[in-house]
Amino acid sequence: MASPSSGFWSFGAQDGNKEQDNPGPAKAWCQVAQKFTGGISSKLTAFLYGEGEKSSEPGTKDDMGSENKEMASNYDKSECGCQKRELDFSLLYSTDLLPAKNGEADTLRFLQEVMDILLQYIVKTFDRSTKVIDFHYPSELLQEYNWELSEHPETLDEILLNCKTTLKYAIKTGHPRYFNQLSTGLDMVGLAADWLTSTANTNMFTYEIAPVFVLLEYVTLKKMREMIGWPGGSGDGIFSPGGAISNLYAMLIARFKMFPEVKEKGMAAIPRLVAFTSEHSHFSVKKGAAALGIGTDSVILIKCDERGKMIPSDLERRIIEAKQKGFVPFFVSATAGTTVYGAFDPLIAIADVCKKYKIWMHVDGAWGGGLLMSRKHKWKLNGVERANSVTWNPHKMMGVPLQCSALLVREEGLMQNCNQMHASYLFQQDKHYDLSYDTGDKALQCGRHVDIFKLWLMWRAKGTTGFEAQIDKCLELAEYLYNKIKNREGYEMVIDGKPQHTNVCFWYVPPSLRNMENNEERMSRLSKVAPVIKARMMEYGTTMVSYQPHSDKVNFFRMVISNPAASHQDIDFLIEEIERLGQDL
Repeated sequence: MASPSSGFWSFGAQDGNKEQDNPGPAKAWCQVAQKFTGGISSKLTAFLYGEGEKSSEPGTKDDMGSENKEMASNYDKSECGCQKRELDFSLLYSTDLLPAKNGEADTLRFLQEVMDILLQYIVKTFDRSTKVIDFHYPSELLQEYNWELSEHPETLDEILLNCKTTLKYAIKTGHPRYFNQLSTGLDMVGLAADWLTSTANTNMFTYEIAPVFVLLEYVTLKKMREMIGWPGGSGDGIFSPGGAISNLYAMLIARFKMFPEVKEKGMAAIPRLVAFTSEHSHFSVKKGAAALGIGTDSVILIKCDERGKMIPSDLERRIIEAKQKGFVPFFVSATAGTTVYGAFDPLIAIADVCKKYKIWMHVDGAWGGGLLMSRKHKWKLNGVERANSVTWNPHKMMGVPLQCSALLVREEGLMQNCNQMHASYLFQQDKHYDLSYDTGDKALQCGRHVDIFKLWLMWRAKGTTGFEAQIDKCLELAEYLYNKIKNREGYEMVIDGKPQHTNVCFWYVPPSLRNMENNEERMSRLSKVAPVIKARMMEYGTTMVSYQPHSDKVNFFRMVISNPAASHQDIDFLIEEIERLGQDL
């Protein structure tokens, strides 16, 4: 065992009074811990209650709650005579931090400064008076700051400045008025879990180096399969780097299921394969086909109705056509929550077609899978239990910090057989524990990030009912927006009827276009409205919402709501802001 004056407990400077600079272990830890926790709590409290930097010293009466006061009094009663040492980070480098000898105190103080930066950013994120974005053009940011990497180290003072600068220009994706992407929000438990995950800094390929994380992935994937409706949560699954990769996995496994010889012999050994997906599906289906050597020309797009749902009769027609041409249909990707319209394909009818022609049915529920948490809305995924595989991204509707995407597979063992390579340096067969928990060989990756802990910890903190309430609220806000603008002057809906998901698609029509005949010139001018308003939003920093053209429709706004911090007042603000920024167009 290390002596009290060495290792972790050695906080003193190299010179000076030995009793003062190298105190006993308990006293030294008290001093550093008080500085660490007191600094964070006092600065955060001051920021929250508008007291600025009134009391920057830890242990003062002004910046401490009763618990901290009691702790401080205990410190005061002790005989700790250590002198507090304010660090000059301009004289320190990363080599002064752990694992450097006697680096504990400097490390804790450095991390305190980092935490202060992060906590202030978090508080600002939820403050509606702050900007969503401090927009600068790329050329401006490149000229204003030196981002280049150098041969020699920078001081810790410069590193802290880098942290502040990075967050200054970061988009506050947790801001209640950020609606730009499907992944929004900032969950505190999820954030804490992400910090823990980075601290643990391990890999998901074997139980021996990630025992708890591997077990949590097993438990959570089983629960998700139960919610899909597979008996007893049977099947398999894995967390992957995003929905696009989960969809790629599904296509890979479907091909292996039909032609297992492709794993060794390649595409030349099998017939020409074709896959089917809706014309409104995510582009990752085509990307997967390209990556797997199947080719984008082998992805057949199925027609959708006016609400963006796949038409099953057209699916069957195109399958028959492909078979008549000598192609082999092997994969149908239905969508539960399309990216633009938020449409849910009719899964039961699609499942009937897939069963009839013996084709693998995949459901891309990256965006809509979270609705399985809601008793009110899960009917929109009726038939998902008949799928062979499902993509589900908790980092979207469930608000789990990026990234967190799961592929769920109904047949157990298929993913392992498809991907395993038996690397003997990782997956030794004579280990002393159950080898089924060495999950790495069923993944395409070798190194795999721990994405499970933030989902698991949030689920523990909220329960299924907490996620349900969060999701129901977002869908209610989408319906609120729809009801506010459907008959409002200056707004035109892209599709009729209440939103299927939280996607609300609309045009803002400025006064200059409202009485124009609906012709090509009007469409040309209308197509320029959304981009200009979006640019102004970013310049002012007030809000962000996405826009795009779609099929034969010119640029329109696609509003999506997945942030539980958003409220009715934020929806009202968005409407008024669009009108303010677009009145003169």
